[in-house]
Amino acid sequence: MIKFGTDGWRGLIARDFNFENVQKVALATARYLKKKTSKESPTVVIGYDTRFLSKEFATEVALVLAWQGVLVHFTDAISSTPQVSFHTKAKGADLGIVITASHNPAIYNGFKVKAGFGGPAAPEDITELEAEVNKLWNKPPQFKFKTFDDYFATRQIRVFDAKDSYIRHIKKKIKVNEINERGFKILFDPMYGAGIGTLKRLIPLSTEIHGTLNPSFGEIDHPEPIGECLGVLMDTMKKGDYDIGIATDGDADRIGLVDHEGNFVDSHKIFMILLKYLYEKKRKRGAVAKTVSLTSMVNMYCEKKGIRLYETSVGFKHIAKKMVEEDILIGGEESGGLSCILHIPERDGLFNAMLMLEVMTLREMSLKQLCEELDEEFGVHRFLRRDVTVTEAVKKQILNAAAKGPTSLGRFKVEKIDTTDGYKFFVDKGWLLIRASGTEPLIRFYSEADSLSKVNELLDEGMKLK
Repeated sequence: MIKFGTDGWRGLIARDFNFENVQKVALATARYLKKKTSKESPTVVIGYDTRFLSKEFATEVALVLAWQGVLVHFTDAISSTPQVSFHTKAKGADLGIVITASHNPAIYNGFKVKAGFGGPAAPEDITELEAEVNKLWNKPPQFKFKTFDDYFATRQIRVFDAKDSYIRHIKKKIKVNEINERGFKILFDPMYGAGIGTLKRLIPLSTEIHGTLNPSFGEIDHPEPIGECLGVLMDTMKKGDYDIGIATDGDADRIGLVDHEGNFVDSHKIFMILLKYLYEKKRKRGAVAKTVSLTSMVNMYCEKKGIRLYETSVGFKHIAKKMVEEDILIGGEESGGLSCILHIPERDGLFNAMLMLEVMTLREMSLKQLCEELDEEFGVHRFLRRDVTVTEAVKKQILNAAAKGPTSLGRFKVEKIDTTDGYKFFVDKGWLLIRASGTEPLIRFYSEADSLSKVNELLDEGMKLK
């Protein structure tokens, strides 16, 4: 049975994620669309990343949808998730589909679904789609679609360039000329993913690493822009004369940054720097939305400025839903995905990197100085996450232990517990969150505190719970 997790359906290539199962999910998507819209011919945008067989899987989806009378806009090359979301909204399409497993290891591929507003489909819509998939799981029909060329000839499938108008949109929203005039020395790591070659369209003098097509991701264990996966970027920054290092994940919707000294800058700091800039310098207004795994600095700032704050479960789809329902200044999550009022309600690593470069340009500060400013204003906040592969039995054991509500974690007294998503234990000047991953067979342990040693101690105590 197919399950859609935190961000789409993902599976092992050939074992779970194979052509037979992709056909079923595509047919279910067509049936779901016909129930949701009164249009005679619903419209879908389809894109794909750099993973093994992604284009072929995307083509299979396009054929099934076209067979079912859906008009398909198919990207003419590798495309990022934000590019597909952008065009889903721009073309007035009913749905967007991206064949990608995002930051997962190379043995995975996946199927992401985007809503017509240009962001992740809402949880309740995904539940409906999942139900359609499972209805036909044991009794799939015979698939009798034509060839790609046949549907292309009748314009049931239309091929388009996903990059040009997306780049023009960024140039309208971000002060690209001023950034280029500043002459930053930029090192960009697309991690062999869908962001390959894109930053150069905006910053021609930027330098790119891991910019060739490599479905195995080379020496990168998995294309996630976090410290443990960015060793080459950080080492190159330390050896070279660069102002900033920028990384995007496998489908380029997440961001990671490295300062000029080679220090990794996590998404908590990125979120706070952009929040402050949007509110204080650009004078933009709106509520703020964050997942429970994002820094407490956001809570402190919103309380100080009288900004309404929403906290959601982990998964950008919850943030996107809030962004559609009301004016959200900025919304995001711990894993490097965020969006703001200037853009579509979708995570976008490249857009957010460009916005950070605008901050550095107009405030005339380095990334390191911007991070030090946060420490001065909010006190020291350090964060780490540990992902632990576990069996289903061990996962239940850990979560059951957390559910019992321990009153202390080692020497730290638990002051309160939040169960919005998993179990978040608050202690003096810190917190620990334990939750099961929605996309991989993992238990994730998150912690933030006023020192790195305290963070590690809280993580150690959390991992002892059984």
